[in-house]
Amino acid sequence: MPHVREHILDGIVVREWPHPEPRYLALVVHGYGEHAGRYDELAGVLTGHGAAVYGPDHVGHGKSAGERVVIEDFEDVVTDVHAVADLARAAHPGLPLVMVGHSMGGLIAARYAQRHGGELSALILSGPVIGAWELPGRLLALAEIPDTPISPAALSRDPAVGAAYAADPLVWHGPMKRPTLQAFVRTLAAVAEGGDVGPLPLLWLHGDDDRLVPLPGSRIGVERLSGGRQAERIFAGARHEVFHETNKADVFAEVIHFLDTALPERS
Repeated sequence: MPHVREHILDGIVVREWPHPEPRYLALVVHGYGEHAGRYDELAGVLTGHGAAVYGPDHVGHGKSAGERVVIEDFEDVVTDVHAVADLARAAHPGLPLVMVGHSMGGLIAARYAQRHGGELSALILSGPVIGAWELPGRLLALAEIPDTPISPAALSRDPAVGAAYAADPLVWHGPMKRPTLQAFVRTLAAVAEGGDVGPLPLLWLHGDDDRLVPLPGSRIGVERLSGGRQAERIFAGARHEVFHETNKADVFAEVIHFLDTALPERS
């Protein structure tokens, strides 16, 4: 796999998985508490398919600046991701742009598509926080947010995934923070009210044993965002991180098949 490069944009650290002659650009938008470095394997699949891949660590996440896991406003994160898209396009003008958003990154990617959908050629949402997600409201109703980190076992049936997550110093292992929970509530509402993304090809991936972002709540949001035109693949028995699941080869094959359909023909 090519050497990963790093760029810094106003305190946001961006990983680039380069390709010598890409035919499209892929932007990977990571989830809550984690970082873009956890997407090495997905990036390898995409570079192998002809993409130059970019992935920012969001503010307060991974190697980027900011108080840990504090996101005051997801609109600012969308703006950060747009700056990364500009960086990628400046390096490789004129190429189609694909966005892959996981979990919280699915919320960010959905909002990005509402704000800048004309710039995208395809959108992939994995276990997206979109639609009806009850956790923020439940936690905000408490006087004190409990210090219960995400259970590594909820991520994948592969115990090695949970072990690596638990040992990763760039992953946040503490409680959720009130400003971020409040921002989730606002942005879930903004996406719900923000309209659909028209003819933009959209693929929704979800595990049917996802206990962090339950499938039925996401379906409401995905169907509203896509106008009911989404392609979808629900993986039986899979947990929250389908890209790290025991059947990840099937997940990657689904991504490649979708992109072959969605992207313009190779010239």
